[in-house]
Amino acid sequence: MPADLIVQRPEGLYCPPGGFYIDPWRRVERAVITHAHADHARPGHGHYLATAVSEGLLRARLGQGITLQGLAYGELAEHNGVRISLHPAGHVLGSAQVRVEHGGQVWVASGDYRTAPAGAVPDRTCTPFEPVRCDVFITESTFGLPVYRWRPDAEIFAGINQWWAANADAGRASVLICYSLGKAQRLLANLDAGTGAIVCHGAVEPINRGYRAAGIELPETLMVSEVPDKALLRRALVLCPGSALGSPWIRRFGDFSDAFASGWMQVRGQRRRGGHDRGFVLSDHADWPGLLQAIGATGAERVIVTHGQVPVLVRYLQEQGLQAEAFETEYGDEHETRAEAGGEVAA
Repeated sequence: MPADLIVQRPEGLYCPPGGFYIDPWRRVERAVITHAHADHARPGHGHYLATAVSEGLLRARLGQGITLQGLAYGELAEHNGVRISLHPAGHVLGSAQVRVEHGGQVWVASGDYRTAPAGAVPDRTCTPFEPVRCDVFITESTFGLPVYRWRPDAEIFAGINQWWAANADAGRASVLICYSLGKAQRLLANLDAGTGAIVCHGAVEPINRGYRAAGIELPETLMVSEVPDKALLRRALVLCPGSALGSPWIRRFGDFSDAFASGWMQVRGQRRRGGHDRGFVLSDHADWPGLLQAIGATGAERVIVTHGQVPVLVRYLQEQGLQAEAFETEYGDEHETRAEAGGEVAA
């Protein structure tokens, strides 16, 4: 039986014949990075390999001086005889699945990913998920419970725009809490910019610039210090991380209504505990049907589950006749948990 192409090590997921890691959480010499969220892209590695389109985001977060090789989706690279290619994950700008081929085996490490149901309006802020055939698939399971089933994006965004319009008519700012990288830009691409000014927190606006530099069209956004007439703040939509609530920064908006955009808002108890006026169910991860769809499309007979609802998904896949197991990882410190639902999140 051939040796595994990807194994667990204290530093992260390691490819022994290739001599590189995938999204390592401790410093290593060679790292293949799936996307720019901080739990997957960490500073201090000697050499980075990632998608070319994510280069701007990675340099902004990790430092302009990092040694980074960028690949187009589907482009091949080879290291120590191992063939590596990156394929769209549909999570955020530049997010990728890592395909590794060696000795007649093909493994795919998904990182984080989001699938879209048939007929869905394409996401203009990142390349949609593409299934990759493989022998072994390493999958996340952030929302790996049957309760998590996303409604159509058009319905969610219509609700957000209606909420903003109602607040604007009442002379009240609309504060929408979301993760700075990915979620904020997906929201921006679907907002009705005619309702009022769109104000972004200092954690969000630099990421907006990175998206625009990559060719993603977003509506005009302002920092609060750039708003020419403070009366405009009473009709504004404000995008910020949860850490901004209770800060002096948020007090500039006076009376406001706040909402939280997250997949965890699927669960009513989470909405109540967060104490927000509204909760919008919007995630950049696959829901339960999406996870099963993605796993099935790979054709893999062996599936390794990393972070999220690991035991549930492993057990379900075993019941379906697949060889399923788990890897212990350190992903998720920038991912949403029930305890973090008011803070800087990525779900």
